Amino acid sequence: MELHHCRVETSMKVINVGVIGAGRIGIVHLEALASCADAKPIIISNPTVSKAQAAAEKYNVPEWTANADDVINHPDVDAVWICSPSSFHADQIKACAKAGKHVFCEKPIATDMAETIEAINACAAANVKLMTALQRRFDPNFARVRQAIEAGEVGELVQVKLCSRDPSPPPFQYVKGGGGIFCDMAVHDLDMSRFLMGSEPKKILAVGSCHIDKSIKTLPGPEAYDTATIIVEYEGGRTATIDVCRQAPYGYDQRAEALGTKGMILTDNMYPNTARLYLKDFTGNADMPFDFFMSRYKEAYIQETLAFCKALVEDLPSPCSGEDGLMALIMSVAAGMSAEQNRWVEFSEIPEVRACTDPAHCKIIDPIEFALEATHNL
Repeated sequence: MELHHCRVETSMKVINVGVIGAGRIGIVHLEALASCADAKPIIISNPTVSKAQAAAEKYNVPEWTANADDVINHPDVDAVWICSPSSFHADQIKACAKAGKHVFCEKPIATDMAETIEAINACAAANVKLMTALQRRFDPNFARVRQAIEAGEVGELVQVKLCSRDPSPPPFQYVKGGGGIFCDMAVHDLDMSRFLMGSEPKKILAVGSCHIDKSIKTLPGPEAYDTATIIVEYEGGRTATIDVCRQAPYGYDQRAEALGTKGMILTDNMYPNTARLYLKDFTGNADMPFDFFMSRYKEAYIQETLAFCKALVEDLPSPCSGEDGLMALIMSVAAGMSAEQNRWVEFSEIPEVRACTDPAHCKIIDPIEFALEATHNL
């Protein structure tokens, strides 16, 4: 174990945080932690240790290391922010649980459902909090839509519409092996539909196609789609309609609409400013919408950090639990199944749904036995 130190002055905070990963998303979370009076990052790791050192020096983190285990097992760390590649998440979560550390994990919790369940159960058994970083729940715009629904401002909810379009398609290597458009992109919108509806989904219908990046047509299943439409049915026949596409040349297109018996609430895209331009041949926003997700959701990253730190300080439930992450994954898998089989898929067909909606809420069941059973039944 080789720990490195830099001399910095820091004020005492309530929660000592260790960060795994000094890549793009790790830096975003370091910036968010800097806005939280209840958190103090004390160590950061990255396999390329020079990146960890640079981040530590920039954000006044006292220690850095190349080894994630140094973060997890650091005696002064109370909670670990996991910002590593997805394939490492499940093992690192379980290691944190074993070490008695609370966990904030970038989505996904794991790359398959069996590992996801194991990680959730490990945290439950160790009595440590696990938060899934589905940051859109904490975006002020989407949060206001949820507030209007909960407060009855629009009356009884009838239907929800969500739109999610990226500025440009990701590289081929990102799409390959990522589970496809439902798992690596629409997962946020599927989770948002459940968040706004405030209930569990019943069944799903999805279709996918390829219009933007023809190279991905050679990939299997939903990985070959760059455009998709989804309908999710909730209790009482209420529906959420989602459209996703990997390319919107005008910038991030992220909108939500909720229709109720008394009215409607909707969100527009986010712009760098509110300036509008009035010319002979053009009237509209002076600048295009944000074209980078870290700019679009900067406030959401801060708010989700504040929410989890509050939960740790005040011993409250995780504001976005491991079970929420599992349900988002289940919905994504079911959407892919629907698109491939060209039919409605009942969520009751997937055994993990029954476990996740059980009154025990996925807690304290034999993780190995359940994971094996779940895998066998798929």
